Amino acid sequence: MAVENDLAPPITPPVPADSGPGPGPLSERLQSILRHDVPASIVVFLVALPLSLGIAVASGAPVAAGLIAAVVGGIVVGLMGGSVLQVSGPAAGLTVVVAESINQFGWKTTCFIAAAAGVLQILFGLSRIARGALAVAPVVVHAMLAGIGITIALQQIHVLLGGSSHSSAWKNITQLPDQLMSLHGGDAFIGAVVIAIMLGWKYAPARLRLVPGPLVAVFAATVLAMVLPTGAERIVLNGSLFDAIGLPELPRGDWSAVVLMVLTIALIASVESLLSAVAVDKMHSGQRTNFDRELIGQGSANVLSGLLGGLPVTGVIVRSATNVQAGARSRASAVLHGCWILLFSVALAAVVQQIPKAALAGLLIVIGMQLVKIAHIRLARRTGDLLVYVVTVVSVVFLNLLEGVLIGLALAFGLLLWRVVRVAISARQIPGSQRWMVTIDGSCTFLALPKLSAEFAKIPADADVTVEMTVDFLDHAAFDAIEDWVRQQESNGGSVDFVEIGSAKMAHATAGPPSRGFGRAVWTDILGPWRRNEHADPIAAGVAAYHRSHAHVVRPHLDELRDSQDPDSFFLTCADSRIVPNMITNSGPGDLFTVRNVGNLVPAVGDPSVDAALVFALEELNVRSIVVCGHSSCGAMKALHSGAQAGPEIDKWLAHAHPSLDRFRRGHPVAIAAARAGFGEVDQLSMVNVAVQLENLQRHPAVRSAVAERGVTVSGLFFDIASARVIEITENGLAHIDDEVGHRVTPELV
Repeated sequence: MAVENDLAPPITPPVPADSGPGPGPLSERLQSILRHDVPASIVVFLVALPLSLGIAVASGAPVAAGLIAAVVGGIVVGLMGGSVLQVSGPAAGLTVVVAESINQFGWKTTCFIAAAAGVLQILFGLSRIARGALAVAPVVVHAMLAGIGITIALQQIHVLLGGSSHSSAWKNITQLPDQLMSLHGGDAFIGAVVIAIMLGWKYAPARLRLVPGPLVAVFAATVLAMVLPTGAERIVLNGSLFDAIGLPELPRGDWSAVVLMVLTIALIASVESLLSAVAVDKMHSGQRTNFDRELIGQGSANVLSGLLGGLPVTGVIVRSATNVQAGARSRASAVLHGCWILLFSVALAAVVQQIPKAALAGLLIVIGMQLVKIAHIRLARRTGDLLVYVVTVVSVVFLNLLEGVLIGLALAFGLLLWRVVRVAISARQIPGSQRWMVTIDGSCTFLALPKLSAEFAKIPADADVTVEMTVDFLDHAAFDAIEDWVRQQESNGGSVDFVEIGSAKMAHATAGPPSRGFGRAVWTDILGPWRRNEHADPIAAGVAAYHRSHAHVVRPHLDELRDSQDPDSFFLTCADSRIVPNMITNSGPGDLFTVRNVGNLVPAVGDPSVDAALVFALEELNVRSIVVCGHSSCGAMKALHSGAQAGPEIDKWLAHAHPSLDRFRRGHPVAIAAARAGFGEVDQLSMVNVAVQLENLQRHPAVRSAVAERGVTVSGLFFDIASARVIEITENGLAHIDDEVGHRVTPELV
């Protein structure tokens, strides 16, 4: 998420990650490192090398600075960081900021700024505020990366054409026609080759793709530049890597600008590293990231990199994803990748100097444009955040990174505030009636007063009004406005009835400071208002609450059913008070033709207790399905299982369930599956009882006829009260009902 995402290999199922040396034998740890981490480190090294060089060139820093940062990031963060498999180094996300710092303060002072930013990151980690850095709207992060990508591409297109980048995006755009008129053919050819290989590498055979695309592109361009007379400008290394090491210089002059730059680099590097660590955690199933430790590790690397003359360091998602996909299991991979870069930089510095600048420019153009993700733009459009995305991108490109992000955050916060305090208010006359309906939905605050006043003004002074309030926040100013209007309406001969569905109630508005309500309170109102009411008659209190809050909601639906019913299902369940058929099936009035008895039993044909309702449902109502639903902790099944005498009438009724007890004792497949799923014996018996009642139903003449003629289905359910989950009972076991598609997806509950 931080940088260069599209260059990462496709994500495969998560793999375990070790946190490092553990209690196992040393030989086993060494074997794991040799088998998994060493090969992975080589792959990451091959990816990191050209990117580190390209980022250094794009930043305007010495080429060796990119190599120093890659070595320090790999080794220091690999040892000290809080993410086991994250790989750190110079990142494209800081390219624009570093280039601006170099332009404003010079390279040596920029090294001081990088080290100071590292100290600040360490303080962030020690103060345990790392997770606070994640409190950034994703759309702003996506837009920031897109802006960085566009800026990098605008800079490097001039280098690819044989020129040099300009100080601002606007100049890079306006000077592009002149650069095209004076392009250098050799540089343009080399850059085009790199772009073509980078874009086409994903279509290469799988075996070839084992070699990182950036390495192939830069290698091919370097060979072409050596073979063909392109005249392409090459990278220059002034001495060895050790010669490039040097202490930073203290700033001179404007310390306020330096402090601002330190803060900018520290914040961006921290956010990028933490977001990258979050993404890496999703790729493996091992130890999760310690975010505070990660910032301490990143800060330590930046301190050392700045003191040695290297670029700032962050966690880099492309290297980290490559590390995971290559099979790394511990920190050793990141550390070894830094060692390989150090070895290459010292022993093969001459090879680096053969790389054309245009090759790295082509590489960075692809990286930059791949930071602009169509998926992020579509997501911003779907979520209503497109304006935030566009404004942030434009601000990052044409102002600077910090100002762009701050503008984006401010706009995102403003949009959030508008969404939170927004309230929908409408007043309309109910068709065919003299009554008016006012709906208030959202957070009703003093900001809604103009809209409230405008809607209330539409209503005749003597009209009867129903006010439907689905409000989660009601402040005193809004309450006062509504109360004043109610008094005025009633004084003119009208009436006002309130239907309060939301959790913020008019009656509570003056009892204390306003607070936001939550859905749980609303659901409690629906399920059982009498439980919170000390009224002497709880049913009467419940009916009153129903009239007040929900009658108007179901009234239109019931109006369609007042002359006839057309239920979809015959639903036989237990008389237990904890089972609410319409709730567990998400159905409404008129959907279920429900019969309840103790133990959800189907007696033999001839017993009118179930038979009459069943025949009526099948032959008169033409239901399309028959359902038997049992449940956990069933008292009837407890009595049956224990053999205890429950009284003459109950014992006589439970005699209908003796076949279920017999089948349970003989090892019914449903009981075996339920035992394997961890259910106790009483619940196993309840499930077997459902299966046996299904068999009884399927032998019923009316059911057999309906199944044959109309395709009526017969099915069993079991409601587990503790988990509030519904399980399907099949002939041979249990099945999980998929929450998305609503049908059985597994033959047995595990």
